[in-house]
Amino acid sequence: MFQLQKTIVSEEIIENDFVCNLSACKGACCVDGDAGAPLTQEETQILVDIYPKVKPFLRPEGIEAIEQQGAFVIGDDGEYETTLIDGKDCAYVIFDGKTALCGIEQAYNQGIVDWKKPVSCHLYPIRVKEYSDFSAVNYHKWHICSDACTLGAELQVPVYKFVKEALIRKFGIEWYEELEKVAAELKK
Repeated sequence: MFQLQKTIVSEEIIENDFVCNLSACKGACCVDGDAGAPLTQEETQILVDIYPKVKPFLRPEGIEAIEQQGAFVIGDDGEYETTLIDGKDCAYVIFDGKTALCGIEQAYNQGIVDWKKPVSCHLYPIRVKEYSDFSAVNYHKWHICSDACTLGAELQVPVYKFVKEALIRKFGIEWYEELEKVAAELKK
C-alpha cells in the first residue's frame, strides 16, 4: 500500500494485469452478484435526472424494476446502489445477443446523456471505499474476471492502465500522473 494525496492505494493495481474480455465473460459483472453497483450520493441524483432519457434504451423488466423500486436503492449495507431486477441483473443492463451491456453507456455513446455510467462500474476491477480521512483504492478479484486477467497478461496491461480514464474521472489527472510515477518506481 502507498499513499497518493488523500488515497491509500493497493500495489495490486500495478502488479496485476487486466483487460475486460466481453467475448469470454459476456458482461457477467452486470448480472452476477448479490447487490447493485455502488453509487455516490451525487450519482443517485444523476440517475434520477437522466432516467427519462435512458429509459428508451432499457429492457421492459429493467424499466419495471426502476419504476417500482426507484432509479437507485439503498443496499443491505446502507449504501446507495443501482436497482436490480429480481435481485439479479442490474436494471440498467441491456443485451447484445448474450452479452450484457450498460443501457446508460449506450445512451452516452449516442450523445443522449453526458454521463457515461456509475464511476464504480467504470473503475472496475478497482473498488474505492470512502473513509472520513481518505479513500482506499483496491483491486477486486472476482472469478468471473479470470479471462480478463489472462487477456491483460497477454497484452501486458496493468489494472491501473486499463482503468486510466475512470481513475482520472474519479481522482483527477494530477493524481493519475503521480500514480504513474509510483508505478514506474515499483517496476524498477
